[in-house]
Amino acid sequence: MSELLSHPDAHLFQVRHPDWAANATIYEVNLRQFTPEGTFRAFEAHLPRLASMGVSIVWLMPIHPIGEVERKGTLGSQYAVRDYLGVNPEFGTLDELRHLVQTAHHLGLRVLLDWVANHTSWDNPLVQQHPEWYQHDAQGHLVPPVPDWTDVVAFDYAHPALRRYMTDALLYWVREAGIDGYRCDVAGLVPTDFWDEARRELDAVKPLFMLAEWDELYPSGGLTWEQFNSDTKLLEKAFNMTFGLRLHYLLDHIAEGKQPLADIDEYLAAERAKYPPSVYLMHFTSNHDVNSWDGTEYERLGPLALPFAVLTVLLPGMPLVYTGQEAALNKRLAFFDKDPVDWQDYPLQDFYTRLLQLKRRHFALRNGDPLSLFQRLPGPADTYCFLRAKGLAAVLTAVNTSPEPRLLQLPAEAAGTWLDAFSGEQLIFRAGEELVLPPQGWRVLEKQ
Repeated sequence: MSELLSHPDAHLFQVRHPDWAANATIYEVNLRQFTPEGTFRAFEAHLPRLASMGVSIVWLMPIHPIGEVERKGTLGSQYAVRDYLGVNPEFGTLDELRHLVQTAHHLGLRVLLDWVANHTSWDNPLVQQHPEWYQHDAQGHLVPPVPDWTDVVAFDYAHPALRRYMTDALLYWVREAGIDGYRCDVAGLVPTDFWDEARRELDAVKPLFMLAEWDELYPSGGLTWEQFNSDTKLLEKAFNMTFGLRLHYLLDHIAEGKQPLADIDEYLAAERAKYPPSVYLMHFTSNHDVNSWDGTEYERLGPLALPFAVLTVLLPGMPLVYTGQEAALNKRLAFFDKDPVDWQDYPLQDFYTRLLQLKRRHFALRNGDPLSLFQRLPGPADTYCFLRAKGLAAVLTAVNTSPEPRLLQLPAEAAGTWLDAFSGEQLIFRAGEELVLPPQGWRVLEKQ
């Protein structure tokens, strides 16, 4: 039996999180595709369902007016912002956004807005008003941050006036809509000292939760390993959480047969070597980029889609559920056009509810807890099994990637009474007994 312990001296910084974030999970809302109407009002009706499912944080994809010049598709990318202080009329009005936020707060949910600080649409008025705020090539032409992103142009944060403008825009939505934080697009392409200073001003108005689209353990934002900055220090002052991209792509590679399941151990060791245990990384099997460009979890993971969803919820980190996952959505949603989700009576609602509610209530599963033990359990090579424990509280998770059943021999620590989180069955184990793992399935047991 091996143990992977948190290193108390790993980095000197300690991330401060709001108390409510310790057992939080996050849900990404693709507002355009969430309902046939694609509006704030239509989505708001789903908030009670998401709260009951165990969601804590609702992340809204960008809500701003979209550029028309160089637009992709019929409706354009929500990440091509034409007005940082406006609301996309496709979605509704500022008052309707305020009502959505108020309803979420009444249900105990927090709301994050998606923020695109790195680039704007070509027809954002700032292009004409402040051309010096933008990056230019040797010929003086505006440039996109990544060659394929032809519908946007990149900012140059060397200009203090741009930093002041962007900070004021961030402050506007906290004051005017009462939001609880931001998910910041390609955050590592924007200077960290900008985020550090903006966070200080934002928290003076209201303590926020900040999520960076970045992972210092894996390239993001369309970058190569050579272009990638693995030492942004985004988590030291400015952000509460970054994406767990390395684990996400590792799960894809395992499902494709390119890497062994045991490489999860190597990932967890790299995470602990890089970060103190108080750091939050966000884990997922899908999000808006992955679904539209890489494929659905069923395309990429096949029969391991649900077993790997179990891992993303119960491994250390904060789990993300993307629009339509509880509907077993098995299509790539169009990124630039209208393409509503077919909810089909939410066939995986119970699956996600059991996982997220366990995550919410269980003492051993709290996010960023340096006193919580992660213990890897030995088993067949095509299984991944672990125990998370704090004091007498424990959760045992076992995933089987094989098309055949597997037997897991339980260690001495597993002796006692357990509750199966999915069947509700009470189980009593003695040390050395065997637990049956279903083919390409999972067992999640809660210590009684």
